[in-house]
Amino acid sequence: MDTNTVVSPTVTIKQKTKKDHTLLKSILFLFPAWILLLVFFVGPILLTFYFAFTNLTLTGSEAKSIQFIGFQNFITMFQDPNFRISVVKTIVFLLFSAVIGQQVLGFILAVLMKEKNKTFRRIIGIIVIAGWVTPEIVVAFCWVAFLSDNGTLNMLLQHIGLKPVTWMYTFPMVSVVVANIWHGTAFSMLVFQAALDDVPKSVEEAAVVDGASRFQVLFRIVLPMVKGSIVTNMVLVTLQTLGVFTLIYAMTGGGPGTSTQTLPIFMYNQAFVNYQLGYGTAISLILLLIGICASLFYIRSMKVNV
Repeated sequence: MDTNTVVSPTVTIKQKTKKDHTLLKSILFLFPAWILLLVFFVGPILLTFYFAFTNLTLTGSEAKSIQFIGFQNFITMFQDPNFRISVVKTIVFLLFSAVIGQQVLGFILAVLMKEKNKTFRRIIGIIVIAGWVTPEIVVAFCWVAFLSDNGTLNMLLQHIGLKPVTWMYTFPMVSVVVANIWHGTAFSMLVFQAALDDVPKSVEEAAVVDGASRFQVLFRIVLPMVKGSIVTNMVLVTLQTLGVFTLIYAMTGGGPGTSTQTLPIFMYNQAFVNYQLGYGTAISLILLLIGICASLFYIRSMKVNV
């Protein structure tokens, strides 16, 4: 037996002690981060699940004595016609604002800017990103000023001889969808720009040499290569759109009637207008469930491994 291959028990113990010491240092180093995650992330999530099954309110006797009521909030929710309307409005807003609007428009802008010079890309990028970095409340007031009865759009229509339209009343959902597309498209454009820049030019040039058209290169080569970025962007944009509250509330307040009452608006009304915090928390879980189901659907449909 070669004596050089024999490991001394003392050496093994020292190595194990060193590993344990390194592990302990790592745990102590991450301990503050764990505490912050428990207090500000895990804790609120657990409380949200708990409050959804209680009769928690902001005022009254029930605010002093919280009681566990099981699935009563969910039973009341699914029996409420306004909740069903809000789910439909949320899906419509999500489909046209995120899936069709921001995703498709962002990809088109990224493709159109791909072969352009840096100066052109910089100018267009600044114009588009300006809408993204603008706070939602400012975006809402800008679009109210643009679409109101005496707003800019109606002034332009009158200038060319057309009758003004009460956009916020006649087409309320279209108004908030367009406003959200204008506000959020820049994010999708940036994601797709980064993905398209990573596609090797040699692959595209080889396809063109083989006789592929521009659209064939785009749909058969480029899109499959950026599939992961498409799914990632779709998930992020979907979750962001599901949480849109300020934009809709400032523009229409969920109205007229319930025409733009998405789940965040409905949840706010139940929790902070009607003071039913437990009921509002139960609605937030349904909103969370919709986001999870939509994300899983995107991943499965695009066959992306995560």
